Amino acid sequence: MSLIPVTILTGFLGAGKTTLLKRVLTEAHGQRIAVIENEFGEENIDNDILVTDSEEQIVQMSNGCICCTIREDLRETLQLLAAKRRKKLLDFERVVIETTGLADPGPVVQTFFMDDEIAESYLVDSIITVVDAKHANAQLDERQEARRQVGFADQIFLSKTDLVGEDEKNALIHRLKHMNPRAPIRAVHFGEVPLSEVLDLRGFNLNARLDIDPDFLKEGDGHGHDHVHDAHCGHDHHGHEHGEHCDHPHHHHHDDDVKSFVYRAERPFDPARLEDFLGAIVNVYGPRMLRYKGVLDMQGTNRKVIFQGVHQLMGSDLGPEWQPHEPRVSRMVFIGIDLPRDILEQGLGQCLA
Repeated sequence: MSLIPVTILTGFLGAGKTTLLKRVLTEAHGQRIAVIENEFGEENIDNDILVTDSEEQIVQMSNGCICCTIREDLRETLQLLAAKRRKKLLDFERVVIETTGLADPGPVVQTFFMDDEIAESYLVDSIITVVDAKHANAQLDERQEARRQVGFADQIFLSKTDLVGEDEKNALIHRLKHMNPRAPIRAVHFGEVPLSEVLDLRGFNLNARLDIDPDFLKEGDGHGHDHVHDAHCGHDHHGHEHGEHCDHPHHHHHDDDVKSFVYRAERPFDPARLEDFLGAIVNVYGPRMLRYKGVLDMQGTNRKVIFQGVHQLMGSDLGPEWQPHEPRVSRMVFIGIDLPRDILEQGLGQCLA
């Protein structure tokens, strides 16, 4: 039986997650979706909001708080869903997990990698983060959960853009791209978004994305998505790395702890040295490393090595072959909380063959 794709829907309180989820559930896509809802408190109001029009498509389960490091409730719920599906007691094709607005997505994602039984049944498709354009700057300034939600995202949807001016919107987009350069950003109105941008994004399946887009780690757009560029920056492509500040005065008041940078190398990596270095790095800095992934040129193979990690968990797979006229450049993106860029760059440089 094929793996069940899972979409993790996150975003700070009031951003519009439930509105987006309701839109997905009522869309005429013909798919049956199991929803795991995670809300604080005894009463789950969203349950009533969601089930109105789409009862036949949704298995509604509310199971306490998965916002911190306690993953047991989520694990048990996923096991129960998979078991009922195997026994033909439930019929669904995918799962959407809507986290509470105060959730750190990290422990939720880790559940799918750390538990063998879960890993044999499910495949994380993507993390979608909804950002409230009206209140985002204050939330990002004050709440690390909001910054982490942006750092983990494979796709960012910007809600309530009609409530802010164009300059404010563009400044926010610039800030989000500093924090996470790999997530396409799209403005959405009341959750109205094509399903192709919500489901089957393959944010965790790099091989599939590479076939479509070999340059997804480039610092410009790199995506075939409806990317919104920063209107204030006068460059076609930024000459600086993401995570550094442009010399534009309107950016300087934000010093987010969630930042990103891209590492490139034109020489191949020595596999043993790289493994040792990355193992040591995640041992020390793993809790602060939100997402990191890359396409690597590794000594001893003519195929691309696809590498990715979440916190202390990392893994790699062989991707397609390097083409004869293709420059064999390794690219890695790191998104994390106050990561020591100089240590990472120096250490990676010493891992080159």
